[in-house]
Amino acid sequence: MATAPAIPLTPTLTLGQRLAALEPSTRNRLGLGLLALLVIGVAGLMFGRQAEWRVLYANLADKDGGAIVAQLSQMNVPYKHAEGGGAILVPADKVHDTRLRLASAGLPKGSVAGFEMMESNRFGMTQFQERLTFQRGLEGELTRSIQALASVQNARVHLALPNQNGFFREQQKPSASVLVSMVPGRSLDRAQLAGIVHLVSSSVPEMLPSAVSVLDDSGKLLSTPPDGSLGAGGDAQQLQYVQQLEQTYGRRILDILEPVVGRDNVKAQVTAEVDFSQTESTSETHKPNQTPDSSVVRSQQVVESSNGQTSAPSGVPGATSNQPPAQGSAPINGSAQALTASGAGGTSSSKKESITNFEVDKTVRVVRGGTAAVKRITAAVVVNHQSVTDAKGKTTSTPLTEAQLEKMTALVRETIGFNKDRGDSVNLVNAPFAQEKVVIAELPLWKQPEVQDLMRSLAWPLGTVAFGALVLLGLVRPGIKALAQAPQIQEPVAVALDAVESEDPERPQLAAPVKPAIAPPPTPSEINLLNARKLTLDNPGAVANIVKNWINDES
Repeated sequence: MATAPAIPLTPTLTLGQRLAALEPSTRNRLGLGLLALLVIGVAGLMFGRQAEWRVLYANLADKDGGAIVAQLSQMNVPYKHAEGGGAILVPADKVHDTRLRLASAGLPKGSVAGFEMMESNRFGMTQFQERLTFQRGLEGELTRSIQALASVQNARVHLALPNQNGFFREQQKPSASVLVSMVPGRSLDRAQLAGIVHLVSSSVPEMLPSAVSVLDDSGKLLSTPPDGSLGAGGDAQQLQYVQQLEQTYGRRILDILEPVVGRDNVKAQVTAEVDFSQTESTSETHKPNQTPDSSVVRSQQVVESSNGQTSAPSGVPGATSNQPPAQGSAPINGSAQALTASGAGGTSSSKKESITNFEVDKTVRVVRGGTAAVKRITAAVVVNHQSVTDAKGKTTSTPLTEAQLEKMTALVRETIGFNKDRGDSVNLVNAPFAQEKVVIAELPLWKQPEVQDLMRSLAWPLGTVAFGALVLLGLVRPGIKALAQAPQIQEPVAVALDAVESEDPERPQLAAPVKPAIAPPPTPSEINLLNARKLTLDNPGAVANIVKNWINDES
């Protein structure tokens, strides 16, 4: 009796059975790959969440650095030191908050102390100690103020405060010395130096600005000496004024010519001779009195005197000798005259003096010459040739015409305030500029700074992804592929039944029946075969014993 072909049984295997079916080497590679992927994922998460470090404080003293580190430990703020310990780094998102919290705690205090030293006065301090503490506190406050300037890196202030006594004439004026260390690449200009001098002098009573000396870390005197001298030369401020004047004139020339000839096509140098000498002249003129009406009497003195003498009557007594003396007829301003009364025989005299003082015109004129008088200005200007582009795009340089040069010279003269009487001169020359070919070495793409920065920032993420892909493709993927292609295990009973059915020698070899369009119902033999297979699946042990008994009987 013909039977249907055996249907292979492929039961679903669990993950453990599939792993057990793999070769040991494949299983080890799969486990190692999964472990490497897990490590890479954890490392990526840890480094991805790590915050960027920023500088909290730099160039701190050891004392301040220790205090800040101790405070950061109490605040539970992570920190680390830069190379060499010159800076303290904290996460970027905590920089400002940490600085504010440290400032509230009075950190960093700085290498110098200010007036907070006065808060630690102990009982029993002498007057000298109090004065010394006050002086040190004042020096510390001035040092902090000077260090606040952007160009100053460090500073020290020394104050000389003399003792005050009861004698005003014997009191000494205070003085100060300031030592500054500049930030590399920066310097102090005259205005900043004057600001430092006035800051120190204004902070100490009765200190003159001339009593403040400012030096740099190389020992060079930066402030102007009291006499204003500059070694063997002239006044530093005068030299600075001349330089500023020349730069101003040069900038004016460039501003007026660059719109005409183009930028970087004109160069100008101006030399100014300035007279800083001060002259003073005094003149006194007297104007005589021309007419009585224009004269002014300052004082007048009149002196009158008279002297009279009468002689005794003489002669023959009678009517003639008894006559009174006659009256005088001399003028008032006339000279004294002796008067003789006829018939009286007497003499008399009178005198009058008059002194009159007139005002004399007087004119006093004082003329002082103004400082920084410009004596002469000379200007030298060089203009590049004119560039002309033809229709084909070829650029050639051509010299300027005489008319153009005359116009430019006139512009320069008007710009600097040309004065022929004082000897000013302007020389404008047209010449081709030398073009220096600057060879710029082109860096390869991988050596450019921006590319290197990008590579550094992407090195860790890309390296992590590449290593993970290598592990995934080299270890995990082959193991998963082998796990998916695990061998299918058939039940031994079904294999035995198929073998028994195939060993029947009396079963004729018939052609395969043609499948009808509609499947016929199963035959009794097919039903028995299906029941046998179901029994095999439900109770494989019993079926195995039956097959074993068959084999033993046949043997």
